[in-house]
Amino acid sequence: MAVRKILIANRGEIALRIARAARSMGLGTVMVHSEDDAQALHVRLADEAAALPGTGPRAYLDAQAILSAARAHDCDAIHPGYGFLSESAAFGQACAEAGITFIGPSPETLALFGDKVRARGLAVRLGVPLMPGTDGTTSLAEAQAFFDAQGPGARIIIKAAAGGGGRGMRIVSERSALAEAYERCRSEALSGFGSGEVYVERFLPRARHIEVQILGDGTGAVVHLHERDCSLQRRNQKIVEIAPSPDLDPDIRARLLEAALALAGAARYKGAGTMEFLVGTGEDEGLIAFIEGNARLQVEHTVTEAVTGIDLVRAQIAIAGGATLDGLGLTQDAIPAPRGFAVQARVNMETLEADGSLRPGVGTLSMYLPPSGAGIRVDGYGYPGFSPSARFDSLLAKVIVHSPVPDFPEALALARSALEDFAIAGIDTNIGFLLALMDAREVRDWRVHTRYVDEALPGLVAAAAGRAPRARARLADGTAGTDRARTTLEAAPPGTKAIPSPLTGTIVAFDVAEGDAVHAGRQICVLEAMKMEHLVTAPVAGHVRRLAAGPRPPG
Repeated sequence: MAVRKILIANRGEIALRIARAARSMGLGTVMVHSEDDAQALHVRLADEAAALPGTGPRAYLDAQAILSAARAHDCDAIHPGYGFLSESAAFGQACAEAGITFIGPSPETLALFGDKVRARGLAVRLGVPLMPGTDGTTSLAEAQAFFDAQGPGARIIIKAAAGGGGRGMRIVSERSALAEAYERCRSEALSGFGSGEVYVERFLPRARHIEVQILGDGTGAVVHLHERDCSLQRRNQKIVEIAPSPDLDPDIRARLLEAALALAGAARYKGAGTMEFLVGTGEDEGLIAFIEGNARLQVEHTVTEAVTGIDLVRAQIAIAGGATLDGLGLTQDAIPAPRGFAVQARVNMETLEADGSLRPGVGTLSMYLPPSGAGIRVDGYGYPGFSPSARFDSLLAKVIVHSPVPDFPEALALARSALEDFAIAGIDTNIGFLLALMDAREVRDWRVHTRYVDEALPGLVAAAAGRAPRARARLADGTAGTDRARTTLEAAPPGTKAIPSPLTGTIVAFDVAEGDAVHAGRQICVLEAMKMEHLVTAPVAGHVRRLAAGPRPPG
């Protein structure tokens, strides 16, 4: 049955993106929001809005509150976007039981790809290549045994069995660091995905990250919409994505597309999804390995839309309403070849320190003027006067450019130009860093891999210093400066030294108590910010006089 009215169970740019697609199909929409998101743009532009109890991400994870809002507003479908409940099999099942269409895969498919261990098992049965790793939920002792078995110089990566998005992952190169990395992964996974289960794989240091966009209609019919290259990452977080992948060997491409279709077909996939792979370079040339399946819309779906001309959100909605790929004219033969190149750059609210560390950007936007012009698209949710909550992800906007000619440097030049024209003030962003990255010779020649950004970081930080978009430089005046929110450190009592938080975040746990003796470098607490956990250590030796803050409440 065709969808009539959609509740969008998300926020920010993706909520606005879904609403635009729904309205183009003549469908009504309802936006939800947490208590600290009431002034967000997706709420201000909503046809109807529903408040959720609570603050921060937990409000958007309240399945019962979201279902209640859908019933109260007479919605017959829910679109989960990405993140939050988008890959929750339990939520998909709850929607089915409530008679509400979940715009996404079936609960069974969500459960399959939501458990990376099960997804690896499917790949084994289909003969899809994998990196060597443990076969199931892995204990610390088992992770240590796997590390030892890799031999001298090898590295492993610990991964959360559930979830995705680069969270709950740690690379380990020394056995002495394994226990701490294991615990941090478990903690991040439990906080982000509700499960602390992890597994380990051999780490491939010089790999490219290639993913294949797929669509299925639940009948067993599946198609691919070509690949994206997501190799430009920082600490496993994607920052720039490209479609199609520049200079990908045609034989490798064919193997990736075949593997993606096999995985999606075996799962009788319904809706939009992505199969992610590693592709070896250098001495690992020719190697491909399945990483995971993302049973949802990806943040970077935009570049696939640009090079194919296919609206993936409209396709999602139509398929959820009962349409088939054949009925939509989306058979494999009908999927066009990629036209030119598309580049997406993620504009994040963050402050880049001289040592390369990041702090979440906080404050109030005093200027927000996105670029425009031929081949330029911006999916964002900023506006002057908006003060984003620090509890959420740092993504503010996505700048997507499309060059219709098969010349990657031309697409990259257009992306640089669009970023230069993006005028933002009041909150620090990573635009300067993105410009430095796109100016790098290795990026322009596309000689990159998933560790490139981390390894080149000192030079990129130096190049980014003082780089501000030319539009901001032209437009900035006395009223449109950087009105960042600043906090004042409480004066420490005589004879003591206050330890400031290096970033805005939430305290997960203290590792000391009042009265404890500590040495310089001793771990004091764990902070959660920007989807990752960060350690705070003592700068000097002494005794803990007072804990001036508290950890987040449980639940």
